[in-house]
This record gives sequence, structure tokens and C-alpha cells, in this order.
Amino acid sequence: MPQHSDDRLSRILESPSYRVAYRDVDFLARPELRAARLELELLKPEIYLREHNIRSTIVVFGSTQIIERSAAQRRLDDAQARLAQSPDDPRAVRDVIRAKNLLERSRFYDAAREFARLVSAACQTNHERDYVIVTGGGPGIMEAANRGASDVGAKSVGLNIRLPHEQQPNPYITPDLCFQFHYFAMRKLHFLLRAKALVAFPGGFGTLDELFDALTLRQTGRMQAIPIILFGREYWRHVVDLDFLADQGTIADQDLQLLDFAETADEAWAIIQRGVRGDS
Repeated sequence: MPQHSDDRLSRILESPSYRVAYRDVDFLARPELRAARLELELLKPEIYLREHNIRSTIVVFGSTQIIERSAAQRRLDDAQARLAQSPDDPRAVRDVIRAKNLLERSRFYDAAREFARLVSAACQTNHERDYVIVTGGGPGIMEAANRGASDVGAKSVGLNIRLPHEQQPNPYITPDLCFQFHYFAMRKLHFLLRAKALVAFPGGFGTLDELFDALTLRQTGRMQAIPIILFGREYWRHVVDLDFLADQGTIADQDLQLLDFAETADEAWAIIQRGVRGDS
């Protein structure tokens, strides 16, 4: 074969067009392939969860910044040390105030861990996979919930998301049930697809986004009727005034019944159990 033919054949074999489509990562990343990527993010977790016989879930949301007490105390100690060095720095003053508040909120880390431990021990018996804990897969409250399931040798799911800054899954998720998403929409779908309850611990924008997504779907009848539990009434009454919305007529009075409040793991689990008995 002439040399120029060999060169041409080499270019053909190396050309992106010659790659098998489903193995061509660059091709799959093209804007025109968005629909295919969305379908893959729908199907991959669906297939894995079915293979693990996960029939129903409980979703736990909450702040990445609420960590266990010992770590929160170290964070406060560091903030106070910086303030001692720069007592007139308003940012250092602010950091101490925030660190003190987060130290107080560290009790919610323990509560999320205890709640997941309680639910997982009660429901994942005889290889059944009901009421499996699902979190966003990150640190803070999400770590606590995955950790609680791990404490009793139970499975739990993490639905991680690709973000501009580094986002690592916490180490307590069942390894075969940790998923990484590109699209928030597909991640939200998998949060609620099998959900039998949603428990929202104190959190920020992400927690509020996920909470109100579920509330809107419940309000409009577009998803299954599930308990939506706000953990920590004092925190939540400062964050959102739902009674004000009802008084203003922007939501119906009966919409207030979409939410329950809990202060302890036992109380949250009792609310969920009452909801199950009401469905039966």
C-alpha cells in the first residue's frame, strides 16, 4: 500500500467521526446531545436502585455548614483566635458570631444522624429496602444522615452534583449507591421519585430550593402525598412565614397542612409512621 494511503488510513482511524458513538465522550458532551445526557441521568440511577431493590426512600436535606460539635468548636476557636489578633476587624467579629450560631446548630447534626439510624434500623431488615435514606451526598447534615444509616449497617443513597467548586461525596454513602449528576432537574426527580417522606433540617438556599420544589409539587397534586417535615421550628419560623402567606391570600389555608414540624428524631419518625398508616 502506498505511503500516502497508510497516512490517510491512520487519519481515518484516529478521526473522532470514526469512534463508536456511545464511547465518544467528546461527542456526548456536545450541546446537541443534551437530551441524550438527560435520559442517561434518568436511567442510570433508576437501574442501579432497582438492582439494589430500593423500593422507597426518605429524603433528608440540610446545610453543608452544620457539622458535628467537635468540628464546630474548632471552627469557633479558630475564629476567636483571628478576632484576638484583629479585634477591630468587622469580618473577624462576624465570623465569631456565625461560628457561635453554627456551634449551637451542631445539635442538628446529631439529630439527623439519630433519625437516619432509627429509620434504617427499623426498615432495612430481612434484606428489604424500604425507607432508604437519600441525601445530596455532601457534608454537614447530609453526611450525618448517611452516617446514621451506616452506623447500623444499612444502605443509603447520595445524589451528588457537579459544581464549579470541588464537590466530594461524604464517605458514609453506600459506595454502589453514590451518583454524580450534571443536571439539577434530574437530581431533583430522583430525590422525589420514590420518596415516602422529606425531612428538611436547617439549611440555606439549596435546602430551600429543594423544600419548595417538593411543596409546589404537593400543592399542585403532581407528586405522591408524603409528609414534609421541618426539623427545628424555631429556625424555620424565622426563615419563612407561611402564616403570613396564608393571611395575604397568596396560598390557601389548607396549604399550611402540607408541613409538619419536629424537634426530635423520634417525633419525626412518628409523623412519618402516622402518614403511612393514613395511606393504608
